[in-house]
Amino acid sequence: MKLRIGSRGSQLALWQANHIAALLRGAGHEVEIEIIKTTGDRLQEVTFAQVGSKGMFTKEIEEALAESRIDLAVHSLKDLPTELPEPFTLAATPVRVDPRDVFVSVKHTRLADLPNGARIGTSSQRRRAQLKALRPDIDAVEFRGNVDTRLRKLAEGQVEAILLAAAGLDRLGRTDWVRERLSPSEFCPAAGQGALGIETRRDDGATIEAVSFLDHAATRFAVAVERAALAALGGGCQVPIGIHCRMMTLEAGERTSETLPRDEVFAVVASPASGATVRVYHKAVRETNDPESLGRLVAKMLLKAGAGPLLAAHGDTSAGASQ
Repeated sequence: MKLRIGSRGSQLALWQANHIAALLRGAGHEVEIEIIKTTGDRLQEVTFAQVGSKGMFTKEIEEALAESRIDLAVHSLKDLPTELPEPFTLAATPVRVDPRDVFVSVKHTRLADLPNGARIGTSSQRRRAQLKALRPDIDAVEFRGNVDTRLRKLAEGQVEAILLAAAGLDRLGRTDWVRERLSPSEFCPAAGQGALGIETRRDDGATIEAVSFLDHAATRFAVAVERAALAALGGGCQVPIGIHCRMMTLEAGERTSETLPRDEVFAVVASPASGATVRVYHKAVRETNDPESLGRLVAKMLLKAGAGPLLAAHGDTSAGASQ
């Protein structure tokens, strides 16, 4: 089958598209990649807050998909809205890589080692908020650009450190820059971070079948929990909400008679301005394969713990206030 993949033109986006293309070719398909420039790519010097995050990295790609100029799109799942427009579906979620955020610096080995008043670059409201909670003395600087651009700015000394997703550096083979991988319990990742999302037209059964072998059940369950929680809170990809679900592993020497998997979910809502933070942690035996219910439960836990005012201050309670 001949398949056309739509992708952004950044180095990381093309790595992701080529990775999926190679897997599809290995399954006997003929694959082409079409580069599509998105709003987020064109407005590199404007902050995410000024642009508005809804669809900024997906709108033009989805237009090409709707017009059948491409058959599928490969996204970083954290960039994909929690609710896809009616013509589209999330056809596959390949196996996830490291979902954590990483601390990157030339001179310093840990976030805790940064001197008072240090400048750290990030374009993410979620990272800025959690950074404010952990290190209120640090000056968070708006940092846009692709991975290489951000690393170059760091090397030039524009900031003392930057925060990035581990997945991007791992995929591009730039792990030599990583100084510390931040624990989800202290620095909660974005919903879907580290995962890819393959989007197709809902009625394109042939393409959905062609990519079905790429779907990884454990990844799909975890990201479905995260995206359901984010949707219930009314959040987009730039709201300061962190949600991370993972299957629990047994500690050394631990024994259990349980045959069902156990999941744990870390979640945080934080204020980029004040660093005020609401965190919850939930673990449970997976009695049903219903990730959406688990996600909504975690959202309710956050609201019960006091996250509502923080969300209201950020202007994103439309979907979460009634949950």
